[in-house]
Amino acid sequence: MEERDCPSGSYFVHREILDELRLDEVAQKGTWSTQPPLGERMKESLRCSVPRLKNTVQSWVPVLEWLPKYSIRENAVGDLISGCSVGIMHLPQGMAYALLASLRPVFGLYTSFYPVLVYFIFGTSRHVSIGTFAVISIMVGSVTERLAPDSNFIVNGTNSSVDFDARDASRVQIACSLTVLTGILQIFLGVIRFGFVVTYLSEPLIRGYTTGSACHVCVSQLKYLFGVTPARFTGPLSIIYTMVDICRLLPQTQVPELVVSLVSLFVLIVAKEINDCYKKKLPIPIPIELIVIVAATIIIHFCDLSTKYSIDVVGMIPSGLNAPQVPQASWFLEVIGDAFALAIVGYAINISLGKTFALKYGYKVDSNQELVALGLSNTVGSFFQCYSVTCSLSRSLIQESTGGKTQVAGVISSVIVLITVLKIGALFEDLPKAVLSTIVFVNLKGMFKQFMDVPMLWRTNKVDLLVWLVTFLCTILFNLDLGLAISVGFSMLTVIFRTQRPRYSVLGLVSGTELYLDTESYREAKEIPGIKIFHSSATIYYTNAEMYLEALQEKSEIDIGKLLTAKKKRKEELKRKQEKEKKKENAEKKAARHLTNGAHYLKNEEKASEGLNGQSQVNGAAISLTEASANGLSKGNINWAYQHDTTTVDSDSEAGFHVDDSVKQASHCGDEEEGRSSGARTHSIILDISTTGFVDTVTTNTLKNIFRDFGEVDVDVYLAGCQACVVEQLETAAFFSELIPKTMLFVTVHDAVIHILQKKQQRDLMRDICCNTQM
Repeated sequence: MEERDCPSGSYFVHREILDELRLDEVAQKGTWSTQPPLGERMKESLRCSVPRLKNTVQSWVPVLEWLPKYSIRENAVGDLISGCSVGIMHLPQGMAYALLASLRPVFGLYTSFYPVLVYFIFGTSRHVSIGTFAVISIMVGSVTERLAPDSNFIVNGTNSSVDFDARDASRVQIACSLTVLTGILQIFLGVIRFGFVVTYLSEPLIRGYTTGSACHVCVSQLKYLFGVTPARFTGPLSIIYTMVDICRLLPQTQVPELVVSLVSLFVLIVAKEINDCYKKKLPIPIPIELIVIVAATIIIHFCDLSTKYSIDVVGMIPSGLNAPQVPQASWFLEVIGDAFALAIVGYAINISLGKTFALKYGYKVDSNQELVALGLSNTVGSFFQCYSVTCSLSRSLIQESTGGKTQVAGVISSVIVLITVLKIGALFEDLPKAVLSTIVFVNLKGMFKQFMDVPMLWRTNKVDLLVWLVTFLCTILFNLDLGLAISVGFSMLTVIFRTQRPRYSVLGLVSGTELYLDTESYREAKEIPGIKIFHSSATIYYTNAEMYLEALQEKSEIDIGKLLTAKKKRKEELKRKQEKEKKKENAEKKAARHLTNGAHYLKNEEKASEGLNGQSQVNGAAISLTEASANGLSKGNINWAYQHDTTTVDSDSEAGFHVDDSVKQASHCGDEEEGRSSGARTHSIILDISTTGFVDTVTTNTLKNIFRDFGEVDVDVYLAGCQACVVEQLETAAFFSELIPKTMLFVTVHDAVIHILQKKQQRDLMRDICCNTQM
């Protein structure tokens, strides 16, 4: 087996090499030993085996894993009671929420049957109740009414009546096309492991959106309570126009329907309060919705109130199940945007509630598998004339509180719905629509309680409050589809704004520990003299890199621009001084040269006059010159005197330069000693980037500029707390070089501080030695 020497002191090792290392052999031999070739290991990992196949199948079909382990003794009774309770709730809610989708009540019963069975097979949550839900129903209704309005089905005649059968058939086709496209999108997102998309829908956004949707639901049901027929409005501000139109039609209120609505509301509210007060004492909640439906149907039927007072009733409910039909793909292009909104909202509601129960009871909910399960429920259901589904909060709470342990409770509830559709569905033909509307109103109580989020968010987090309010108002004013898009966009903007405006702080050491905390927030944290530890609360990337640099200069109290300008001015002044001294030296040399030339000229004139005196004076002149020389007069020669003076001056000048330099060095030592004693001068900066999870090109260039600029003003910069992925990205971007070595990188802030203090201690020692030597 091939062996390679372990690089001693190496901090970074390539990931591909690490994958091949046997750490046990490293501990024993101190050498790196490789495993069998990677290709053989990949073939072995891809080799099919029965346990691997079993795990794969069970991951995609969870019922195969938990159903064989189902304990009848422990779970059967609780699932039976829970299933019956939820099934009873499915009946009124299914019929009522179908009206929200602008469909006949029987399609709500279909939707409460088929998708529940599909989720039983593929779902991972044990307590959620899949089926109709108010928010999803109103979203489907907004699409069906937009694409199939009453105006498209007016029959020619004197009364301009509407062909309701044709209209309802068209709306069913639209709802099924919308549902199958929603399911396909959810399956696709689940297969590509895109379950994390729900993280972009924060809790304030979901709660604000569902509260706004509840307002839409209420407005859509007011016409049944008052027995009026307002005009249908679509697009932005449609809820405002509808409210105005209903107020205009209030004088035409049908008093019998209003009485039925008020009585039903009173009974439902009182019974709900009794259930809440005595929920611990009651074995199962009072099925007040079913009781009200049965009582209202009996009274209306035997008193013939629908004929006498023109009370609007459900009408014919066909018995039996319809044959499956393929949804029409011609509607796909017109509903693709609505389908995506339904896919995301339905999944967000389902996964949030599912994870709540999973955390409470200690089991795991697979986010991606939930997407697949919900998508299959919608896709299969669309072939049986069902519309989009998700879990219901009220039914899920009933299923959990009545002892439900598994999704077997969902199967039992489906059996109850099936019996109703096959045998007793026709008995509810005289059920007033006003009663169904009151059931919708009462079940929206939990959503309207979400208005209490406003004061709570005002006290805790005003940014989340802003997200809640914007989402609510956009949902109210721009309808459910456009309102959701605007809300998500605004929520993303708040995330960008928060990362653009992080909290910058200078850290200080807590005495007696290795903790470094914000000096402004913690009095115990004290700055280390000469060292600035700079910390950012957010990841550094292109949107806040410039702000990071500005905050660093502000917190460190080092204005790089001013220091570089001052340094440049000092260099220019020194250059001008050197040029001035050079010019002065050149002038002195030039003057000396002129004096030398003058001396030679005078000497030549004397020689010429001596020649004119004749031969008789030569001897005398020679004697006199000899005497002069003997008496030392030749020292008066200007050239020799200049040369002597020049030499002296040059010697003095050089001596004076060395003295000045010694003084400067001594002064510098004194200044450094003073700065060291005072601790005022910042000589090192530590950048704590432990919160940074990635770096981009802008961040890399910014860090390079920080090292370069601070280095030019004699301030050392260090990096601390780098995550492994950040180090790899910096290496890939060629960040480290001779100017920025890896020795400037430390695992923790404390390691960097110790290194700086040791380095400064060595520098001070060397400086003291130099200063003492010069003195």
